[in-house]
Amino acid sequence: MPLCDQTLPYVRAIAPYQPGKPITQLAREMGIPVESIVKLASNENPLGMSPKAKIALEAAVGTLERYPDDFQLKAAVAAHTGLGRERIVLGNGSNDLLDIAARVFLAPGRSTIISQHAFAVYPIASLTVGAEPITVPAKNFGHDLDAMRAAVRPDTRLIWIANPNNPTGTFLPYAELESFLRALPDDVAVVLDEAYNEYLPDGVQGDSRDWLGEFPNLVITRTFSKIHGLAGLRVGYALASAEIADLMNRVRQPFNCNNLALAAATAALDDHEFVARSQRVNRAGMEQLVAGFRHLGCEFIPSYGNFITFRAGDAAAINEKLLRQGVIVRPIAGYGMPEWLRVTVGTEAENRRFLQALETTRG
Repeated sequence: MPLCDQTLPYVRAIAPYQPGKPITQLAREMGIPVESIVKLASNENPLGMSPKAKIALEAAVGTLERYPDDFQLKAAVAAHTGLGRERIVLGNGSNDLLDIAARVFLAPGRSTIISQHAFAVYPIASLTVGAEPITVPAKNFGHDLDAMRAAVRPDTRLIWIANPNNPTGTFLPYAELESFLRALPDDVAVVLDEAYNEYLPDGVQGDSRDWLGEFPNLVITRTFSKIHGLAGLRVGYALASAEIADLMNRVRQPFNCNNLALAAATAALDDHEFVARSQRVNRAGMEQLVAGFRHLGCEFIPSYGNFITFRAGDAAAINEKLLRQGVIVRPIAGYGMPEWLRVTVGTEAENRRFLQALETTRG
């Protein structure tokens, strides 16, 4: 029998993660100059990185001969969240933290609950450790908390929730989430993925950290890849009880955050002006895209993140036409939404370029 056929069947069952197409790849494939390509596929911050982070990054270049020391970033996160350092876990992006959580709570013979149309890493992380993913049908493109609670089995040990959800942008009110957590058995962990938390409007945003004292089975993950603009450095953090954080740190790879990431993230956490500016640009851009979709008669899902998902019909064909015009968006057929595309909120000029290109595909 060939070697690869003898590997673990649940590993072979994994559908590999498909990232957004890089600008350089499109340039190579279609001969389009890099500078004329607009990438709105990966929910990156169109303003780039925090200026404070850039300064810290440049200063940290001279430390690369040393192994990382994560003390300063943990201290900064502790100050930012009001939680002790013993309740913080750092990750190579929040994806790393999702994988760590799966390794702590899941194994063959255990099940995990995932919403339809939720982030693709949840089933990947679950299958990697041999757990059985239970996919619950979505409700209005988002999490159906009642159905997810009803799906819990005696062997269920972990539930994944994204709020806001990627790729649909839906949001669960905090009161509903709190009721859900209260109704769960104590031996079922919940990973609350808040990668887009900073984009929530002031009237909507709450503070899930307050739940950590009441729900010791809760793990909250956040990232520096989105509003802070550090996607290429790969750094995020998890908040949990001291006991869960200890377990996660036991399986975490040593030095999983490099010197540059640690320095940039520490500085970015303190750059409140950049975060506020990013929020303003995102709000204006979201309004611009929504107005454009309405003008084109294009159905869309109201979003609470820095992206919006719209119905394109023959999404594969529309995506190809956009690519030929140098505009990269995100196909989401792999999320069970073959007629839809997701577009990141960009600058005013990038959004206009996208809407103009989309209009030509519909002519």
